[in-house]
Amino acid sequence: MKLMRFGPKGKEKPAAVDQRGVVRDLSGVLPDLRADGLGRAALARLRELDLSTLPAVANPGRVGTPYAGVGKFICVGLNYSDHAAESGMAVPAEPVLFMKAISAVMGCDDPVVLPQGSSKSDWEVELGVVIGTTARYVSMENALDHVAGYCVVNDLSEREYQLERGGQWDKGKGCDTFGPIGPWLVTADEVPDPQNLDMWLDLNGRRMQNGSTKTMVFGVAELVSYISRFMTLYPGDIISTGTPPGVGLGQKPDPLYLKPGDRMVLGISGLGQQRQTVHAWDPALIDG
Repeated sequence: MKLMRFGPKGKEKPAAVDQRGVVRDLSGVLPDLRADGLGRAALARLRELDLSTLPAVANPGRVGTPYAGVGKFICVGLNYSDHAAESGMAVPAEPVLFMKAISAVMGCDDPVVLPQGSSKSDWEVELGVVIGTTARYVSMENALDHVAGYCVVNDLSEREYQLERGGQWDKGKGCDTFGPIGPWLVTADEVPDPQNLDMWLDLNGRRMQNGSTKTMVFGVAELVSYISRFMTLYPGDIISTGTPPGVGLGQKPDPLYLKPGDRMVLGISGLGQQRQTVHAWDPALIDG
């Protein structure tokens, strides 16, 4: 299933997208799609629904995060060897992990607001892996059993804060609005091979990133297993699995960074696409 939420911030309704691409209102079936409703049994009940009997939503308007209650936002750095090369960094022997602040989470098309003083904000299209059942010290063989589904993530990054302000990646990764998720949570049964998904990002109509999850250094099953050794993964936790080359930091001869008015369009095959406009600092755009 393709699950989503639509409506104003704080008042989103749950929905599913049927095989014809029609958005179907789920609010008569459940009050919201929450992290604690991403387990196998709950998703199986939703799959049993006849979506054609549910109200069609002709104009969903704003698309929110695919589910409420995003837990830990765990990110994997340098997980594509060609991206590591363009960043001037070695391919890691083990996954590089960092956290993104939950306050960065936003809907897929919400405004991206540059932090005050930002001069090196950057884009990164990534595959998001959403945990559906608790995972603790799981094997690679069983790791995907704990995945509820997949989504598109833009792991926006302020490179000065990330790389030049003490080397703490979280500072450059957790800015408000720097974690768009969605438009959909596509359940795992519809993604038989997460290591065979094309991904891309356009900036102002120019293709900047064009890659595939085939070229990940560490695949989804390995990441879920690995991360579960260091922290328990709970329903609603999301793992953002790294980005292919083509980020602003790696542009030649000079890096290219985001500025107010820029427009990003990004997507992953089968998982939908995001559209964001970049704005100068304005807290009303964050809270509104």
